[in-house]
Amino acid sequence: MNNAVLYIHGKGGTATESEHYKPLFSDYDVIGMDYKNYTPWETGAEIRSAVKKLKTEYDSIILIASSIGAYFSMNADIGAQLDKAYFISPIVDMEKLITDMMAWANVTEDALKKQGIILTSFGEDLSWEYLCYVREHSVKWSVPTAILYGSNDTLTSYETITAFAEKHSASLTVMENGEHWFHTEEQMRFLDNWIRENSK
Repeated sequence: MNNAVLYIHGKGGTATESEHYKPLFSDYDVIGMDYKNYTPWETGAEIRSAVKKLKTEYDSIILIASSIGAYFSMNADIGAQLDKAYFISPIVDMEKLITDMMAWANVTEDALKKQGIILTSFGEDLSWEYLCYVREHSVKWSVPTAILYGSNDTLTSYETITAFAEKHSASLTVMENGEHWFHTEEQMRFLDNWIRENSK
């Protein structure tokens, strides 16, 4: 069998993060993808194209996606090409995240619709086009999925991640005091053990 792991990073990440997963998938070619766009419709097309190409070269593809990379992947309509997915701190309800950010920035829907794009004090652009797209394209996902979630995740609530896991029959592992961004030595050790447990 010719097997591949495709890694899709989160915001601010890079494809080189995929190097971390090579020892965990020694029988696989581990490939990191750097996407060039940051809207779900453009990034989704990039991911779809990458997976289509991989499918011509590999019999089996496993996805590892972090944060917004998981949302982009689910939005890319690639489920039929995947055997399994590992989601690390995934954004699973983009509409809720955007409306939460609007509340944090004290931005109303009317104001966003009128202005189109509003830059927030915490560095995120709020986009009316983006919000409308998210509402019109609900996530459809049927890939066997394992989710790793930190109890101190400030972007996705425990209720939101639990509801997603139940709806999509995904396994959910919670790291107590884990953050949205898994990066400390302790967090990465927990992540590695989680992958080993879920790859048996």
